Amino acid sequence: MKTVVARDHKYTTVADRIGRLIENGALKVGDKLLSVRALSKEQDISLSTAFQAYYHLEARGLIEARPQSGYYVKFSPRHGLSLPKCCEPIDEVMPVTLDDMISTVYHDLRSDKLVQFSLGAPDHSLLPAAKLNKSVMHAIRNEKDSCLNYEHIQGNAILRKQIARLSFNWGGALSEEDIVVTAGCMEALTLCLKATTKPGDAVAIESPTYFGIFQAMESLGLKVVEIPANPETGVDLNYLERAIPRHDIKVCLFVTNFNNPIGSCMPDDNKKKLVEMLAKKEIPLIEDDIYGELFFGKTRPKTCKAFDKKGLVLQCGSFSKSLAPGYRIGWAVPGRFKERVTRLKRMNSVATNTLAQTAIAHFLQNGRYELHLRHLRKALHQQCLLYTQAVTEYFPEDTGITRPQGGFALWIEMNKKIDAYKLHKRALKHNVGIAPGQIFSTQGQFKNYFRLSYGLPWSERVEDGIRILGELARKGV
Repeated sequence: MKTVVARDHKYTTVADRIGRLIENGALKVGDKLLSVRALSKEQDISLSTAFQAYYHLEARGLIEARPQSGYYVKFSPRHGLSLPKCCEPIDEVMPVTLDDMISTVYHDLRSDKLVQFSLGAPDHSLLPAAKLNKSVMHAIRNEKDSCLNYEHIQGNAILRKQIARLSFNWGGALSEEDIVVTAGCMEALTLCLKATTKPGDAVAIESPTYFGIFQAMESLGLKVVEIPANPETGVDLNYLERAIPRHDIKVCLFVTNFNNPIGSCMPDDNKKKLVEMLAKKEIPLIEDDIYGELFFGKTRPKTCKAFDKKGLVLQCGSFSKSLAPGYRIGWAVPGRFKERVTRLKRMNSVATNTLAQTAIAHFLQNGRYELHLRHLRKALHQQCLLYTQAVTEYFPEDTGITRPQGGFALWIEMNKKIDAYKLHKRALKHNVGIAPGQIFSTQGQFKNYFRLSYGLPWSERVEDGIRILGELARKGV
């Protein structure tokens, strides 16, 4: 395996330090920064490096250059709008019901006319198409059967080995035998739900959470207990502990790292506490970690699986959000439920796409994935800041907005008089698409919330889309 050794340029180190001062409030909006010459002297760097540091911060939307004056702090994530409030769920076990709202929101995902803020995935321009194509051609030319035959039921051995190596970053120590490759993360989640539940069982989920989870549970005849989630720290563990005996919860399914749609990241101490709490009660935890690699900080957050000592955590992941959405390659680490998950996969899909598995295995084996992730994380972080800045500028002052540290989504709270679904329909007339908050709850909550995905690179078209949404919100739709 080739190893890519990547070092941050000196200018990014300087820029990151200034960026932290802005984010921490030590440098406030409107503050003047050192001149390029003064920064060069103070930090003992060249004028070119100092200029590049400011250019980098300018590209992230944190500072601006004013003619004949210098550089000034333009935006701080702590400045402006407040965080959205938590919404207390109805304290009932609910059969899953879905209406036509999701179909309306996602009726035309590939339309070039729409500014698609509703799609939680990276734009194709952020993906390494050329290098992936080379891996596809390598797989076709070098596999003895040109990838025409069925793959092993558990998945391509080289791919599973590469996924196992990735586990080191989140505190895991997996082997290839621990992993079952699936057709995307949704198949992994569905197989894990089937392996741990029976129809009529109650499953705890975050509120709000990704609507695809509701659809999977609906197809299995399961009931939902919605657990409130803080926009920064995730699931309310105290609420969960009280809800378990009250509703006879059999399984929990949580997105602990950069939840979709609120972007919350559960602190590692809370993950450990959650795993220990459920282990005492012998309750399985299905962990959807599809966004875990898309962190903006220096280190990847741990997973609940890292604290699992009894095999009760079934971790699920995918390359759909980080590398190739259309390849549909995911995986499950089912712990003590591996035999059940493997048997269910054999019954449902037999095997996963051979060519896509082999190509991704080659891509990872040659050290290309981590380099790609570094570029993708920086792009998403920059886009997150620019989108946040635009919402702060164009939306009413009573708007609430999250401060995600990874992933794809901003969760936006509007005035209670505004219906997000009506906003969605009005915005469509202007060729702007959003995901209204109602589709992220089985209980019809979050009517004045919506998800704004920042997977599209910043552009004048993107800014115009956010401006239109802000104008509609100011008019009360």
